[in-house]
Amino acid sequence: MPNYKRMYRQNHSYFLTMVTYRRNPILIENIELLRESFRYSKSKFDYKIEAIVVLPDHIHMIIKPKIRTEYPEIIRSIKNYFSRHCPLQYYQHIEQSKSRRKEGYKPIWQKRFYEHTIRNEKDFILTEAYIYHNPVKHGWVKNEQDWQYSSRRFGNTEH
Repeated sequence: MPNYKRMYRQNHSYFLTMVTYRRNPILIENIELLRESFRYSKSKFDYKIEAIVVLPDHIHMIIKPKIRTEYPEIIRSIKNYFSRHCPLQYYQHIEQSKSRRKEGYKPIWQKRFYEHTIRNEKDFILTEAYIYHNPVKHGWVKNEQDWQYSSRRFGNTEH
């Protein structure tokens, strides 16, 4: 695997996507645990959630960390908290490779996450629109504002 170099820019926002292992649709069913995972992460790291949408098998969000190099640790803390507390019934039926088992992974999250550094206001607006349109794109709702697991619905992200 080629070396991947993350871009860390101070005072920039980051578009991040976390996906469940094999697209297991467990996030909405465990939304309170997911919220608690974010609360835990926010108790450890200083960052602002500028936009977020949670779908059954993935999360899209834009965050702005106070310390630019911390966003991988922010993601790790959310995933780890969720994984440690997720009831066995939501993932016990999912097969995973010997190497994942050997490394101690539970079949809850994909190992990696997608990230994109927001470069300017236009990039932010386009990325935010993509995030909020995602439930419509996947056929969960007809109108963006009808998806209840979206910061657009609440008009802010600090909830």
